[in-house]
Amino acid sequence: MAQLVRDIIHGYRDIMDNKSDPRVNHWSMMSSPFPTLAICLSYAYFSKVLGPRMMENRKPLNLRNILIVYNFVQTIFSSWIFYEYLASGWAGHYSFRCQPVDYSNSPMALRMARTCWWYYFSKFTEFFDTLFFILRKKNNQVSNLHVIHHGCMPMSVWLGMKFAPGGHSTFFALLNTFVHIIMYFYYMVSAMGPRYQKYIWWKRYLTTLQMVQFVFIFGHQFQILFYKDCNYPKGFMVWIGLHGVMFLFLFSDFYKNSYVKHGSKQSSNSGACMPLLDDKKTDSNGNGVAASYSSEYSKAYSNCYSNGVNNGFVDTAATNRNENVIHRNTSTLHKEK
Repeated sequence: MAQLVRDIIHGYRDIMDNKSDPRVNHWSMMSSPFPTLAICLSYAYFSKVLGPRMMENRKPLNLRNILIVYNFVQTIFSSWIFYEYLASGWAGHYSFRCQPVDYSNSPMALRMARTCWWYYFSKFTEFFDTLFFILRKKNNQVSNLHVIHHGCMPMSVWLGMKFAPGGHSTFFALLNTFVHIIMYFYYMVSAMGPRYQKYIWWKRYLTTLQMVQFVFIFGHQFQILFYKDCNYPKGFMVWIGLHGVMFLFLFSDFYKNSYVKHGSKQSSNSGACMPLLDDKKTDSNGNGVAASYSSEYSKAYSNCYSNGVNNGFVDTAATNRNENVIHRNTSTLHKEK
């Protein structure tokens, strides 16, 4: 047993010290996976246990102005990361066919690695999406899958940052930050109230853009399978490509249920995955802020999982109430006779 433990420790040290990118070992949060893992686990515990418990006997907070500022900052932050990905490779010398990681200390290679680190950092800023749900007591939107997704993403990006900070799979981050620019701008305008919501009539097209993003992602990743001489880690290619396939199916299901089968008016109750927010409602404080303000995933997860149970409960309760009413009316009729 002791030998097994020693072998595990030795294998771990060999991977961390000899298989990783030595340029990033001294960067913040990069020397070990455990700080990132601890933050992710703390996020999950706060989201599902501590946060809702702290807000249980408190009124929901009015966060309208905070939401506007937060989404504005996220829009600017995503825009800067997108620009850096372009400037450090994708608008210049990077090949869309096959792009190995440049592990040198050249200014351009280090710029790409730093951009990857800021993209990793952005996965933590997205935790605020969940925090705002909890503070506004929108706990039904903090579903298990929402928490799993946001909690796992920093760890997934950490692996890419530690072993391959650059190269082929950063195309995923490039597209993702572009979509986030539009997405957070959409949420910012929506949070400004009904007066401005006429300017975001393009909700349906944002869903289409998200689906197109995932087609490009898995198509770009899997093309390496037919290019034998590409010196890029195949594991990262498969991992990112499968992400693209999974999310494409989820978005497609939502799109069909919301815009093809039922029309856009039923998007929030269609039971499909990945809807965008419903702009027409106001919050419990009457602020004109969208009641279903959410990240691109949160409400969908609620519909796919939480609402499946909640709606079943509500339907059952309604049925029981109707049966009781019918029973009382029948009894009254018999008495009158």
